[in-house]
Amino acid sequence: MNPRVLLVHPNSNYTLTLTFTNRETKTFDVKPYLDRGIFRELRDKSLFYSVRPFLGSVLWKNGQDFCPDTLYEESIPCDTISGDVTSPP
Repeated sequence: MNPRVLLVHPNSNYTLTLTFTNRETKTFDVKPYLDRGIFRELRDKSLFYSVRPFLGSVLWKNGQDFCPDTLYEESIPCDTISGDVTSPP
């Protein structure tokens, strides 16, 4: 079983900075999902910024979520990319 999400920080470039239960910090890119089904709603930045940790994953206020394994396996360690870590408006 992969580590689970402890903390999430939404970034202005539609990525999430995630801290996992093993203390790794990684970045997950949500952009590839923004043209799919219910994830289209996340184009609205105010909704995108509503993300919070939930049961080892992340959850937005309109119910969008990702499998915790997807978040871990498809995210990139923060030290390998330049992250845009900005505060939500």
